[in-house]
Amino acid sequence: MQDALGKVDSLLVLGGASDIARATALAFVERGARVVVLAALESDKAAAEENAAALRAAGAATAEVVGFDAWADPDEHQRFVDGVFGHYGDFDVVHLAWGVLGDQDRNSRDARAALAELRTNLTGAVSLLMPIANRLEQQGHGTAVVMSSAAAERPRRSNFVYGASKVGLDYVAQGLQDRLQGTGARVLIVRPGFVKTKMTAGMAAAPLAVDAGDVARIIVEGVATGKEIVWAPPLFRWVMSGLRHMPRAVFRRLPI
Repeated sequence: MQDALGKVDSLLVLGGASDIARATALAFVERGARVVVLAALESDKAAAEENAAALRAAGAATAEVVGFDAWADPDEHQRFVDGVFGHYGDFDVVHLAWGVLGDQDRNSRDARAALAELRTNLTGAVSLLMPIANRLEQQGHGTAVVMSSAAAERPRRSNFVYGASKVGLDYVAQGLQDRLQGTGARVLIVRPGFVKTKMTAGMAAAPLAVDAGDVARIIVEGVATGKEIVWAPPLFRWVMSGLRHMPRAVFRRLPI
């Protein structure tokens, strides 16, 4: 359980092969976390095992990889949550760290591709987030860290399907924040801008781009201080606020 200073002892990561997952888990271990469980898709297990080895080298007493299926049905997701909590005990932080950044051109022309992205980023995430939130409520403590995006602030023609998936997840996470008030369980919403990771490799970095380590530090600080929403970088909050209130006729002319 987190102590009075917000120190995290145990961490469950869903999407344990991602760059942000690795950086965030390492940041928690460097601050004293002892137990880290990385849940990964079968195709990502090798990368997750590499991350687990790095965590053990950094000082984690336990850093193990378990399998999970982001696209399973809700009953299977409930069994996964029950199983991992039942085996490892309470978790101080559960980090939902997986997602895909699809091809907007393809999504615009192929409904199946658009729906696949929504299934991964939204419905799959919500299917797992609900039982996780319930479990944190039952244990009376813990933070679910939900990776939203600055793309949730306003639809842009360059990534509106991805943005739609993050809008839905962001709304669900905000609703859970309200529902969990007073229970000891919390939800931290993370809204990054462009993050330089494997997912964005080959893309031209946008202004105010950050790396996975920057996002990790912001997450750790947000958990420790009990924040509800954090931005990466923090300045992006004001950039997106300006874009959100820009007249649509002007906004449409921007190359974004």
